[in-house]
Amino acid sequence: MRVVNFAHGEFLMLGMYAAFWAFTLLHADPYLTLVVAAPLFLAVGWGSYALIMRPVVHTSHNVQVFTTVGLSIVLQNLALVLWTAYASVISFGGAVLNLAQAVAFVLAVAATAALFAFMRFSYTGKLMRATAQDRSAAMLMGIDTGRIYALTWSVGIACVGAAGVLLAPIYPVYPTAGLQFVLIAYIAVVLGGLGDMAGALVAALIIATVEVVGSYTIGTSWKEVLYLLLFIAILVVRPAGLFGQRGSETLGV
Repeated sequence: MRVVNFAHGEFLMLGMYAAFWAFTLLHADPYLTLVVAAPLFLAVGWGSYALIMRPVVHTSHNVQVFTTVGLSIVLQNLALVLWTAYASVISFGGAVLNLAQAVAFVLAVAATAALFAFMRFSYTGKLMRATAQDRSAAMLMGIDTGRIYALTWSVGIACVGAAGVLLAPIYPVYPTAGLQFVLIAYIAVVLGGLGDMAGALVAALIIATVEVVGSYTIGTSWKEVLYLLLFIAILVVRPAGLFGQRGSETLGV
């Protein structure tokens, strides 16, 4: 879509709250909540696209940035009004933290594989890739690009909502929880190469490795500095990212 969504972290925060309240009010297993959260956030994504993103999706990047930043601020403050600023933590069945991380990793890999397969082999995925490569040509071939944009945005929100549910047993849940993740997500996407899903996955694993190694060798307070320095160094050598093609934004691939 060529839209940098700075509210992505706030949708993740809402996913974390969905898991928290399902556990607190209904005593529902956070991982069972995932089954309901994914379609729920698909609907949330569709609604937010229709109400907010559709008018700006073909405008300048400046308008898109300010729109998503504004959406981020609105969602943060809505969460502050509804749930206060106190951090809440889920105690999930006495499971140790490492187990929760392992479960989150396995389910995230499975969801990523499913998304790759959907984009690669399904008819709808092919329509999405065709629209991304050349919107005008896709329209001439009879593709409803407006519906494709809405579906693409919704799938992205469904994925990040599911990610929020997976992170809820691991991290404190509070209205600005998404801020710590949105920068990492942005770096992973740019570092891998804009529009390259495999590149984003590889870049995310590189960032995770740098975070863990840096935390153990230098200290947790330096881990962000390390992957930001790596990010800058790689972009100096390859401005298009690890797997990005030079001029890809102009060519639409």
